[in-house]
Amino acid sequence: MTPTNSAEQALDEALALVSRVPEGGAGDRSGPAGGGGTGAHRATGWQRARDTAARAGSGVRPRTHRVPLAAALGEVLAAPLDALTDLPSFDTSAMDGWAVAGPGPWSVRAGGGVLAGSERPEPLTDGEAVRIATGARIPADATAVIRSEHCREAGAQLFADRPVLTGQDIRPRGQECRSGDLLLPAGSLVTPAVLGLAAAAGYDELTTRPRPRVEILVLGDELLTEGLPHEGLVRDALSPMLGPWIDRLGAEVIGTRRLGDDPAGAAALLEAVTTSTADVLVTTGGTAAGPVDHVHPVLREAGAELLVDGVAVRPGHPMLLARVGAGTPEGSAVRHVVGLPGNPLAAVSGLLTLAEPLLRALAGRRRRPRYSAPVQGDVPGHPYDTRLVPVLLSDEHAVPLRYHGPAMLRGVAAADALAVVPPKGARSGQELEILDLPWASGGCFT
Repeated sequence: MTPTNSAEQALDEALALVSRVPEGGAGDRSGPAGGGGTGAHRATGWQRARDTAARAGSGVRPRTHRVPLAAALGEVLAAPLDALTDLPSFDTSAMDGWAVAGPGPWSVRAGGGVLAGSERPEPLTDGEAVRIATGARIPADATAVIRSEHCREAGAQLFADRPVLTGQDIRPRGQECRSGDLLLPAGSLVTPAVLGLAAAAGYDELTTRPRPRVEILVLGDELLTEGLPHEGLVRDALSPMLGPWIDRLGAEVIGTRRLGDDPAGAAALLEAVTTSTADVLVTTGGTAAGPVDHVHPVLREAGAELLVDGVAVRPGHPMLLARVGAGTPEGSAVRHVVGLPGNPLAAVSGLLTLAEPLLRALAGRRRRPRYSAPVQGDVPGHPYDTRLVPVLLSDEHAVPLRYHGPAMLRGVAAADALAVVPPKGARSGQELEILDLPWASGGCFT
């Protein structure tokens, strides 16, 4: 452990000892934002926070639309994909070669062969052969297709170089499916392969769940949009990162705005929370209790319900998830707010902990399968909280990376994933849950 990391861990331990409310203690905050309690709150466990985010997304009444095939990529089927016809819809040749009828040798039919896309060919008579292309319609009464490399012509006759089996290299009608068969259930992700299947089955449009709309609000007066950091100002690292990241999670980013820490910024935040057309607002910074941290007061004024108010994870423990609106015909539509911490790696932690499961559920996508990998080397842990540590994945191990402080992006920029380190740390070789980063795992097709 480097001296810097030792100091960070010591600080974490000190803060944990003086600030944690015991499980089941008096400071548990529940109900609408800011309601009840003494001002303290108990941080939600990391896995419980992820489960809460997933349930929040699953509880929203889904929207659907019907779109052309190309526009459905990356969305989820809202209705089953049923076969509209038999596939293939006629007997076709699986190979370039000869369509033959009966036992050989065969008399070669004079004239051109049968090509894909041509009109229905003339039937074959017993003992007759005609040249045929892959995908072409099989002539009536043909018994087999012989590949070009498995036969030879001698004058007007065709001879097979090996035994010919009835039905060989013929794709019979309905081999893949019959009309009305279920090809894919509702809830399937529309991948390029699904587009190909839908097109083959005769679809021009698909009924899908649209990607959830996200608006990003970057809070803070200390952020520069260009040039070198100077005089207490830092570059805005979150605006360039969050939009593409959220897009890879399968959402549609409808806008990114920067808001100040002044009263005008707080007013703009309140307006966005109460009137935005987005399904999810993602904010950065302002989730703590400092003099210019406006997120909690704004959510309180908007009548929001805090679903998660702090998570027992490092970095990123001040993250939050709130719900605005009743979601009933008489009330306003449901809108969720994901409050990310302002430090870059802490914001990444919030994305993986709250935003990803919420957005996947809103989009109708299944949760990622959980898997683990043995860690290479001992990994120090927080005394009470889960840690998320950037790692490289080798064939055998998850290798922790340096530069994983809350304000650092150097580690995660080189990482394939984040490892979930339990409280008190992990020993070398211990199996740790792995959270793939969306670009390393293929992400969403958009």
